[in-house]
Amino acid sequence: MDTLRARAGSALLAGWTTVTGRALAPYQAAVVRIGFALCFGAFLLREWPHRRELYGDHAAWSLDLARQMLADNHAFTVLAWSSSGWWFEFVYVAAIVVSVLLLLGWRTRSMSVLFMVCVLSIQNRSVLVGDGGDNVIHLMAIYLAFTRCGTVWSLDSRRRRLHPERVGDRDTVGVLLWTAFGVLLMYVQFGGVDTMGMLGGGVYSWSTVFWGFWTLAGVRWFLGHRDPDGEPRALMDAIGTMLHNCAMLVVAVEVCFIYATAGWYKIQGSLWQSGSALYYPLHLDYFNPWTGLSHLLSAHPVPVLLITYGTVIVQVAFPFLVFNRRIKNVLLVLMMTEHAAIAVTLGLPFFSLAMISADAVFLPTTFLVWLGTRLTRHATPLATVVRQVFARRTRVARSTEGATTV
Repeated sequence: MDTLRARAGSALLAGWTTVTGRALAPYQAAVVRIGFALCFGAFLLREWPHRRELYGDHAAWSLDLARQMLADNHAFTVLAWSSSGWWFEFVYVAAIVVSVLLLLGWRTRSMSVLFMVCVLSIQNRSVLVGDGGDNVIHLMAIYLAFTRCGTVWSLDSRRRRLHPERVGDRDTVGVLLWTAFGVLLMYVQFGGVDTMGMLGGGVYSWSTVFWGFWTLAGVRWFLGHRDPDGEPRALMDAIGTMLHNCAMLVVAVEVCFIYATAGWYKIQGSLWQSGSALYYPLHLDYFNPWTGLSHLLSAHPVPVLLITYGTVIVQVAFPFLVFNRRIKNVLLVLMMTEHAAIAVTLGLPFFSLAMISADAVFLPTTFLVWLGTRLTRHATPLATVVRQVFARRTRVARSTEGATTV
C-alpha cells in the first residue's frame, strides 16, 4: 500500500511539474496565433470598402438593435460606446493594426488581449454577419489571450534572443504599455465612457477579466524587478505556464467538439445519408465563385458521393482517433485538404483559414520545427538582400545630402 501511495504521489508530482514547469506546444501556439491574426486581419482588409455596411452606421443591424441585444446577452463591444463615425473608423483601423502586430509577435501578451477586444467588438456589433469561421475566431481569440503564443516565431522571441538585457526591469516599452493600458481602463470604467455598463462592476464581469490581466502583468514585473530568482516570481511563472497549457488543451478540445458536433449533425441529415449533400451547394450562386469548376465536379456523381461520405466519416472519427499519432496526422492532412478545397470551390477562404489554423494545434512538433528551419533558410538570404538595398539607399541619400550642403 505504501508503495502504491508513493507511486501515485510521484505520478501526481511529475504531472504537476509538467503542467507548471514548461509551456507545452509552443510551436503549435505560434501557428494558431499567426493563423488567426492573418485570418481576421485579412478579412477586415477585404471588407474595407464595405465596412460601414457591415459594422458601421450603414449596417442593416442598427446600433439600437445591437444595444438591445447586448443588454440581454451581456456581450462586449466597444463599438456600442459611441455612434460617431470617427470612433468606428478608429476601432476598425486599430483592429487591423493589432492583427498585424499579433501576427508578427510584437508584445504578444498585450496584443493577444487587444486582439480579443477587437474581435469581440467587431463581431458583436453585427451578430448576423459572417459564417461559421467567425465563431471559431471568436472563441480562439479568447483562448489566445491566456497562452504564451510568442515563445517562438515572433519578434518577442527575437528580442529575447538578441537583447536579453532588455527583458525584465529594463523593458521600458513594456512598462509604458502597461501604464497606458491601466490609465485607459480606469478612464473607460470610471470616466463615463462605458455608458452602457458593459464592463460591469461585479465579480463576473468584463472589468474583472481586464483588470485581472493588467494586475497579473504588473505583479509579475514587480516581482521580477525585486527578486528575479525568488519564489514569488517562480510562482507567477508557474501560474502563467499552467494557464498556457490549460488554454492549449481547451483549444484542442474545442476543435474536437467542432468536428464531433458537425459530423453527428450531418449524420442526421437525409442529404448526407444519401451522399448528395455536396451536390447542392455547388449549384448555388452564393457558393459558386468558379462556375466551371463547380459544374465539372458536380457532373461526376461518384466523387461527390465519396467526398460527402468521407467528410462525415473523418469528422466523426477525428475526436476518437486523435490520440493515435499516425492516424491523427493522416486525418489532419485530409481535413486541411478538405478546407482548402472548400476555400476554392465554395468561396469561403476565411472560414477555411480559420479551421486550418485551429487544426494546427494538432500538428507534430518535429514537422513544425522542420518547416520553420526551411522557411528561415530561404528567408535569410532575402532579408540580407533587403538590408543591403536599404543600406545602399541610405548611403546614397546621405552622400546626396552632403553634396547639397557643400
